[in-house]
Amino acid sequence: MSRFLISTPCECQASLSATLDEHRHVTAGWATRAPRGRSASGEADKELAPAHSINAHLDRFDVAWLCPYCGRNTLRTFYAAAMRRLPAAEPPPPGTASSP
Repeated sequence: MSRFLISTPCECQASLSATLDEHRHVTAGWATRAPRGRSASGEADKELAPAHSINAHLDRFDVAWLCPYCGRNTLRTFYAAAMRRLPAAEPPPPGTASSP
């Protein structure tokens, strides 16, 4: 299964990101804010940012986020051929599969 990563800045300067499946549907959305929002460990704060894709079947499609930092509904257009593919997750070694 192919997965893709997209990112865009919000008007409040937070970074909005999402992972998409092979059908360009959002599987996860989040926002990070730095440098002002850095945690004690020095990493950027990461917050859930609900997101969904619109017209995902088209080559040029939209993704909308609800920014957790400023409350804006942010809509951005993406081109399918320009998306970054995430590396495939490696299967766990034999004998380490978790039971349900």
